[in-house]
Amino acid sequence: MIARMVKVEIVGPGARVLEVLSLLRELGVFQIEADSSSFLPVQDQEKVHSHLLDEKTLAERMFYEELKARIDDLFVCLPQVETRQSYLDPLAVLDSLAHTVQRHGAICREWCRKRELLQQELVELGRYRLFLDAIEPHMAGLSRKTGLEFIGVTLKEPESLEELMRILARLTGNRYEISTQRASDGSLIALITLEKEAADGVRKALGDQHVPELHPPASLEAVPFPEKSAFLNDRAAAASTEIASIEARRSEFARLWGAIYSGVRSWLEARLSLLKNIPHLQQSSMCFFIHGWTQEKDLSRLEKEAEKRFAGEVVVVRKEILEQDLDQVPVTLRNPPFFRPFELFARLLPLPRYATIDPTPFLAIGFPLFFGMILGDVGYGFVLLLLALALIRRHKSGDLRDAGKILLVSSCNAIVFGILYGECFGEWGAHLLGLDRVYLVERRHAIVPMLFLAVSIGLAHTVLGLLLGVVTALRRRTGKEALFKAVNVAIILCLAVLILSLVEIVPKLLAVPLALSMLLLIPALIFSGGLLAPLELMKNVGNIVSYARIMAIGLASVLLARVANSFAGMTGNIVAGLLLALLFHAINLVLGVFSPAIHALRLHYVEFYSKFMMPGGRKFEPLKK
Repeated sequence: MIARMVKVEIVGPGARVLEVLSLLRELGVFQIEADSSSFLPVQDQEKVHSHLLDEKTLAERMFYEELKARIDDLFVCLPQVETRQSYLDPLAVLDSLAHTVQRHGAICREWCRKRELLQQELVELGRYRLFLDAIEPHMAGLSRKTGLEFIGVTLKEPESLEELMRILARLTGNRYEISTQRASDGSLIALITLEKEAADGVRKALGDQHVPELHPPASLEAVPFPEKSAFLNDRAAAASTEIASIEARRSEFARLWGAIYSGVRSWLEARLSLLKNIPHLQQSSMCFFIHGWTQEKDLSRLEKEAEKRFAGEVVVVRKEILEQDLDQVPVTLRNPPFFRPFELFARLLPLPRYATIDPTPFLAIGFPLFFGMILGDVGYGFVLLLLALALIRRHKSGDLRDAGKILLVSSCNAIVFGILYGECFGEWGAHLLGLDRVYLVERRHAIVPMLFLAVSIGLAHTVLGLLLGVVTALRRRTGKEALFKAVNVAIILCLAVLILSLVEIVPKLLAVPLALSMLLLIPALIFSGGLLAPLELMKNVGNIVSYARIMAIGLASVLLARVANSFAGMTGNIVAGLLLALLFHAINLVLGVFSPAIHALRLHYVEFYSKFMMPGGRKFEPLKK
C-alpha cells in the first residue's frame, strides 16, 4: 500500500538551521521540498525568501568541496585495507589536513605512476620473452657472425600470416624461415630468419603493409643480443620486486592515514549535504522555514526529537494536504512481508501517484494464481519449488531473494493446480502418483470449460480494476471519471448476464430488461467519458476476452508434455526414450517458467492496471546519512 504522508513545516531561529538539518539527516525520515509555494499563504509569501548563503558560509562550502575532492583523489591511489576507526575530531584537523593532503596526494600519485610504468614494462617484457623463446632454437650453434638477421612481428589476425609469407618469398627468393607462437592476448608473434642483406628491404615492406615489428623494451635496446634473455629475466625480477615494494608502501600508508582521511571525508560529506540543502529553505527577518514531507508514522518521532534537542526553539507544524498538493506528495510503498517481494515487479513501472492505489497486493495475489493455472503440473511445480528454495537460501537479501520468494509461491500454485488437473510431467507422472483418480478436470479434453473459466476470471479481474478506478477517482475528487468507470462496470455486467441468458444458463426472461438497461446507460457513458467512451468500453470487453490466453497457453504446455511422453515410448529403447523425454520436459519446463510469467504480468500491466493505476508518483527520498 502507499504510505500515508504528512505535509510538515519546521520553524526556528536562523542560528539553528544547520543543527536542525543535522537532526533531520540523523533521523532519515524527512524529505525537504524545494518548491514551497503551496506551504505558505499567499499573503505571507512576500515576507519570506530563499535562504541565501552568506559569504563566510559560501567560502566554507567551497573549502569543504575542494578538500573532499583532494581526499577522493588520494583514495583513488590507495588500496582497500582494513583500518581502525579514527576518533579524532574532524573539525579540529581540517586546516592541517588541507595542507597535508596535497603532499600525500603527490606522493601517492607518484607511486601509482611508477607502478603503472613497471606493470607496462612487465607486459612488454613478457611479449618479448615469447619472441626470445621462439628465436632460441635458431640461435643454437650459431656464432654472432653468421650473417643471419632475426625480425619479430606481431600479427593481429592469423589470416595475415599467408600474406606475410608471400611477401617474404618475393623479397628473399624463398630464402627465409618463419615460426609463430601464440601470445596471451590471442595475437601471433612471428619470428622471421633471413640473410642480413635482405633485412632492410623486408623491414620497409613490413612498414608499408602496416605489420608492426616487435621491438625490445627500452631497457633491452642497448643490451647485446646474446645477453638479452638473461638480462630480461633479471629486469623482470627487479621490476616485480619494485612493484611489491611500492604496494607495501601504499598499504602501510593506507593503514596509517586511511582511517583519518576516511573519517574526515565522511564528516565533509555530511556537512556538504546540509549546506547543499540550505538554498531549498525559506527565511524571514527572524527565522527559517523548512518545508517538506514525512510519513505519518514518523511525525511523532520527529516532533519529540525536535523538542528534546532544541527545547521549544524549533517547532514542527503539521499542514493540511490540499487537493492541488496531491501530485506533489512523494510516494513510498509499505506492504506486508508476504506482498513485499512482489514490489520487484512493481518497480518495473513508474510509481503510482499519491492518493491512488498501490497495485502490489493485487499483483501478489493474481500473479501466482495465473502462473499456477497456466503451468498446472505437479512435477514442473516441484522442480521450480526446489529452484526457489535454492535461490532463497543462497541470497540473503536483494532482488534475487525476492525473485526466489515469488517463484516459491508461484510453484506452490502450480502444484495445487497440477493436482486439480491430474498432471505430473504430463499424464506419465499422474498415473504413477494416482492423480488420474482424484483430478477435477482434464485440460486436454475440457477446452470449452477451461475457456469459460479463463474468460470468467478475466471478467472478474477487469471489473475489479474498474471498481478500483472508481475508488481512485473519488479519492482524487474527479467525479466524472468515477461515473465513467462505474457505468462501464454496469454495462459489462449487463452484457455478461445477457450472454448467459442467450445460452440459457440464466433465464431468458432477463434478456430484454438487460438490453434496455444497456441502452439507457449509453447516454451516461458518453456524458462521463466523451464521444470516444464507447470505444473505451469495447476495449474493456476486448481485455476480458484476452484472458483466454490462460487456457490457450496452459493447453500448449499440456500437449508438449504429452508429446514428450509419447516420443519416449516410441523409441523402443529405455535409455534413448528416457533421454528424449528429459530433453522435451526440460524444454517445456523452460517455456513453462517464462511463458506463464510473461503472460501473467501482461494481464496485470495491460488489462488490469490500466483501469485504475495513475503512474507518475514522486519517489520519497528523505535526507539521510
